[in-house]
Amino acid sequence: MGDKTRYTDEELQEFKDIILNKLEKAKKDYDLLKQTLSHSDDNDIQDTSPTFKVLEEGAAVLSKEENSKLAQRQLQFIQHLQAALVRIENKTYGICRMTGKLISKERLRAVPHATLSIDAKKEQK
Repeated sequence: MGDKTRYTDEELQEFKDIILNKLEKAKKDYDLLKQTLSHSDDNDIQDTSPTFKVLEEGAAVLSKEENSKLAQRQLQFIQHLQAALVRIENKTYGICRMTGKLISKERLRAVPHATLSIDAKKEQK
């Protein structure tokens, strides 16, 4: 990396493609989770015994809470990816917000919304 202070436009385009692909998948996953949350009452349990009804309702509530947490995390992931796209447009993408140095390409390919280098992340802990 040496004296390099930012990624080239070609490199930024590579990262943009990665982010757009992840963003598309993340949005599909989020929509699926939202659908699951809104259609959780489709299975009728009126004809089951009271014991099973209580168990099924408890499981349904737990499942709905888990899906809600997953949906929230997915939405946060989408927001991080969108913020990364803004940084690409501003040509500040890939610059560690703690050190000001470039984040390694390997890290950005693995975690395209990263704002900290691995060293800065370790320091943070």
